[in-house]
Amino acid sequence: MTTSALTATVDLDAIAHNVGVVRDASGAGVIAVVKADGYGHGAVPVARAALAAGAAELGVAVIAEGLALRAAGIGAHITSWLHTNSADFAAAIDADLDLALSSRRQLAAVVAAARTTGATATVTVKLDTGLGRSGVAPEEWPDFADDLAKAVADDAVRVRALMCHLARGDEPEHPLNSQQAARLDDARADLIRVGAAPEVVHIANSPAALTRPDLARDLVRPGIALYGGVPIPGRDFGLIPAMTLRAEVALVKRIPAGQGVSYGHTWVSEGATTIAVIPAGYADGVPRLASGRLRVRINGRMFDQVGRVCMDQFVVDLGPDRGDVAEGDAVELFGTGAGGGPTAQDWAEAIGTIDYEILSRIGGRAQLSYTTGRPEAGAQW
Repeated sequence: MTTSALTATVDLDAIAHNVGVVRDASGAGVIAVVKADGYGHGAVPVARAALAAGAAELGVAVIAEGLALRAAGIGAHITSWLHTNSADFAAAIDADLDLALSSRRQLAAVVAAARTTGATATVTVKLDTGLGRSGVAPEEWPDFADDLAKAVADDAVRVRALMCHLARGDEPEHPLNSQQAARLDDARADLIRVGAAPEVVHIANSPAALTRPDLARDLVRPGIALYGGVPIPGRDFGLIPAMTLRAEVALVKRIPAGQGVSYGHTWVSEGATTIAVIPAGYADGVPRLASGRLRVRINGRMFDQVGRVCMDQFVVDLGPDRGDVAEGDAVELFGTGAGGGPTAQDWAEAIGTIDYEILSRIGGRAQLSYTTGRPEAGAQW
């Protein structure tokens, strides 16, 4: 029996299906991106399901995420690509994590850690080809390449990969996508020339993996597509949303005409009606900015959320006939969208954001559970 008023059920078969969709569309191996606790879905179960479905390896943002996967017994190749001055490169090397490097300083720190541990560090070169975020800056590139070649010659590092991240991957035909790929290909030629050739190259994020197989190179890095989200609004790629978020009705009661609901009385009932209190709020990832813009499904019917979303709860207008809703009934906040049900994309559109943000913000009070047709317990990948 659940002890939480909010449950997030993750369909691992959907994860497996989505891995296949991306692999088939791109024609390349899949790096399953499981950063941010698997976009709120649970990094370890998602990683295992993705690997079992044929994903080649895993990607995370920070070293701690990679170490957590190792602690769970996952032995697949893991790349981590966001590091600060306090990053524990020695622990990462000991755990055989692939460290994506964005500067000469990071390379020097990894070389120093490799000498301390007595092991050769596995590294990926992350190049800024136009995103203007992480990655080796163009003006630093010649010196970085020389430093890398020296580190390779000293057996301090092994160059596993070369990567960049697309700035406009969700605009498939934008010329910057091809320009970034060309710049990365030029960088690969530079590394071959100095004796630091990468073993593999990867560029494509979810939208590019699904729409631009010409950019795939050796591997692709799906994030939102893995979870069945929407890489490009309005495009249907056959992905299946993996998470269904549910709560239960905490309270049903009548209110008179003219009664304001929730803080500030931003919604006032026009006539006598029945409301339901749902125990989920912005502390659980329900956006306060979406107040009065959400719809939920109860017993197969859609109802409007009214008034301001609070930290722990929000209110639904059931109408004068109460919609045959009773306390304890299940409330679908979002899911697959089957039968016209609500989706995480609906929430995103309500507040002008993307479903990546909605999914990754589902709070710690939500109890995660998993469904799958495949036995997972005790499996090791």
